[in-house]
Amino acid sequence: MLHSNISLQYHSESALAKGIRQVGIGKHGSKPLSAELVEECLRELNSGHADHLQKGTFFGALKIKGITDSERPLEHYLGKDAFNNPVFFLNRLCPDLPPRLFPIGVKLLNGHHLQVSEAHQLGDFLLSDEPCEVFRGMAVSILRVRYETNDEYEGLSEAVKSTYTPGFQRLVKTKFPIVQLAEPFDGVEHSYMITPLLAYFFQERQYNAVTSLGRTAGPKYGLNSHDLYLYLGSWILADNHELLELNPTFGWVLDQKSLSPALDKWVDRRRTMIKRPFLATLEKVLNPCGAKILVTSVFHITYQMKMAELALMAGFDAVMVLKRGLEGTLAPATSKANGLLCAVRNANGQLFFTRFEHDFPAFASYKTEAKGKTSNADFDNRVFYAQALYMRGLDWIESQIGY
Repeated sequence: MLHSNISLQYHSESALAKGIRQVGIGKHGSKPLSAELVEECLRELNSGHADHLQKGTFFGALKIKGITDSERPLEHYLGKDAFNNPVFFLNRLCPDLPPRLFPIGVKLLNGHHLQVSEAHQLGDFLLSDEPCEVFRGMAVSILRVRYETNDEYEGLSEAVKSTYTPGFQRLVKTKFPIVQLAEPFDGVEHSYMITPLLAYFFQERQYNAVTSLGRTAGPKYGLNSHDLYLYLGSWILADNHELLELNPTFGWVLDQKSLSPALDKWVDRRRTMIKRPFLATLEKVLNPCGAKILVTSVFHITYQMKMAELALMAGFDAVMVLKRGLEGTLAPATSKANGLLCAVRNANGQLFFTRFEHDFPAFASYKTEAKGKTSNADFDNRVFYAQALYMRGLDWIESQIGY
């Protein structure tokens, strides 16, 4: 354990990690590297001790961001004019890349989007034990910085499905429809989680509740839903047939490690990569239990509709997406603006959307002023607000598709 902590600390403080924090943010947030940091990165790269995942993550983000004059000395490591020649760039950075993936690598470096089949092929490699960690880092970094398309998510999702353990390869017919709850797996550091109570509420409405969770990949390392449900002694699913048993009080737990050991292996990679790749979004919309409704959350408002689209693509009939929950969780804030986006696909394949905002008159009694501390009364009020908000969303969904 000590070795693991030292390793994690080294990865987070390396020169490349500092670089990734600046260039691996996204289309509009990345910043140029200072001349000093460029020199620091070069020393680390030339030392031969640079982490392969971080190397790929760093150069992938830098290529998509676009190199500046101050960053040009990095060509001394790859070769002159490498950033303008994707084929040369890929050969230098990933000499052990399996040949079948070379066209995909060049396409990514050119800033082009992948077709579903190409994304599936990439996903199969990412989840395999084949060599070339540099390419793994580079590929997922590029996807993150320029944002993934729905086609790419679809192909990657299909690759993940192929890694499901046998117990989740077949669906079962449960007495009640399944509601799946999924929030960021890195949990919270400054607030309370109410996920098990939400699962209880949905089960009171004649649904089976399944909470999707896993080990934290960072950047937060406090309490997450994985810890919380383990403390509660909750039932971790190993097989979909267990859904036919009597409901546990706080629903069932879908642990990523039980679902897909190959996907769970990426937790440690993601800690090393600093910036979270596509998996932080994709893992929340996987639907191995055949759930009808997804209840999930986003911190960035621009991703709210994206999450709804991905949920419907994953086979859910309906989805509720909370925006600006506390630390991005399913717990709504009572002192800040938030809201719920609901979407359904009816029996005719038609899509319908609606929103329930925090300033609706029905929620006025739950609003509070921002405070520096929390009392039990505040916690109770937040839980009551969450119940009112999600139940309003559920009422609308049921009116559209009639569960």
